[in-house]
Amino acid sequence: MVSTSENGSPPVYREIAEELRGQIRSGRYTHGDRLPGENVLMKHHSVARATARQALSVLINEGLAVAVRGSGIYVRTFRPVRRHGARRLSQELWGSGRAIWQTDSDDRGYEVEGVHVDEADAEKEVARALDLAEGAGVLRRSRRYLVEGRPVQTAISYLPLTVVESRAEEPSAQRIRAHNTGPGGVYARLAELDMAPAYFTEEIRVRMPTPEESDELALVPGTPVLEVARTALTSKQRPVEFNRITMDGSAYVLQYDFEA
Repeated sequence: MVSTSENGSPPVYREIAEELRGQIRSGRYTHGDRLPGENVLMKHHSVARATARQALSVLINEGLAVAVRGSGIYVRTFRPVRRHGARRLSQELWGSGRAIWQTDSDDRGYEVEGVHVDEADAEKEVARALDLAEGAGVLRRSRRYLVEGRPVQTAISYLPLTVVESRAEEPSAQRIRAHNTGPGGVYARLAELDMAPAYFTEEIRVRMPTPEESDELALVPGTPVLEVARTALTSKQRPVEFNRITMDGSAYVLQYDFEA
């Protein structure tokens, strides 16, 4: 429920925020434009500094603006990434050498940065998803994804070391350990090792981010994250990858198509 003042109208700071929001939507202020600062709003609307600050905070919390320390408040409009749950994981996609992200980001372009590959001991959740004993060896791949220069997602993949080491001399197994896994990514390499994913299961939950996640995704205060836990299984129901994904909740639309 929107709070109102004693006379039944919205608080002044909300009226100011609504006016600025309308100017952003109309195109008067576009991405990267500096919004009127506290002093300008105070003078124009005859309000106290606290009221002007609240109005700008509303836009920041909605993700429509971002504060740049020592400079001002700037418009940040961003067309959400449409994540198509089924289509992005189809074998037709990665089997033809395309990246999963080509489905998500359309023609907007994406970057992958901070790729780190190492070996680790499987923690409880990872071990359960991969049907391993807790502490068993896994290959861990972590990275961050950006769209139009904006960080939108981090991901950490875990593969049983037995999967990678069983045919360690083959180029496909070696590419799984590399920063660049090649056309079609890890799933295409697994297919070349006769362990192609045939089934996927995903669990999604919404929560508030940790301080580290807020930094990694450059989140404005109050922005939730979507946490996706995905397991890839072969046609024989053998788990070959577990992926823990953290997404900026303000940057995504999740799309799922079903037959009745």
